[in-house]
Amino acid sequence: MGYFKGFGVTFRKMFEKRVTTPYPEKKRPKPARLHGRHVLNRYEDGMEKCIGCELCAGVCPAKCIYVRGADNPPDEPVSPGERYGFIYEINYLRCIHCDLCVEACPTEAITESKLFEFSFTNRADAIYTKEELVVDATTGRPQHLPWEDWRPGDDAMTSGWMRATSSSGDASYSGRVSWSGELGHGVRAAEVGQSDADSDGSGDH
Repeated sequence: MGYFKGFGVTFRKMFEKRVTTPYPEKKRPKPARLHGRHVLNRYEDGMEKCIGCELCAGVCPAKCIYVRGADNPPDEPVSPGERYGFIYEINYLRCIHCDLCVEACPTEAITESKLFEFSFTNRADAIYTKEELVVDATTGRPQHLPWEDWRPGDDAMTSGWMRATSSSGDASYSGRVSWSGELGHGVRAAEVGQSDADSDGSGDH
């Protein structure tokens, strides 16, 4: 009898309206806080934000990030600090897109875009180097690699969730700008988060 019930469900579904999206010709909108492919950002003057502190590599639960810092050349510094990210690699065969690296970064150097559609034909392509991760020195836009399917808006609000409120979740910090500008984007707008109207004023949230 169970078999007939199962076939009954199948036949009923055959005459219902289809809800399938014809992917990839038509794609659903991506959430503002989607975790996708990483980018290494620059300040508005073009200098790199990464200081080679290796905090992102230390916090990564998948151990997919490899960073080595180096002292800045006195004549042509790469970053405003004493050091910069000399080597920066992310192994996307391991990455779980948890965004802990973004949260740990003290200079907002690494953020995640909305790009999640990329595939590789060999293992070497899956290990992104600094040259592939750092944004263009002129436009501030991410590098577009042959195996990536970038769509408009994929880099418009990278890691917007971290701009919602303070780390303690206090609603009174909602909307405050406490981050530096980025080349090609300027100072990004705050992501929509909780509001003071929803708060009881105690600060314990």
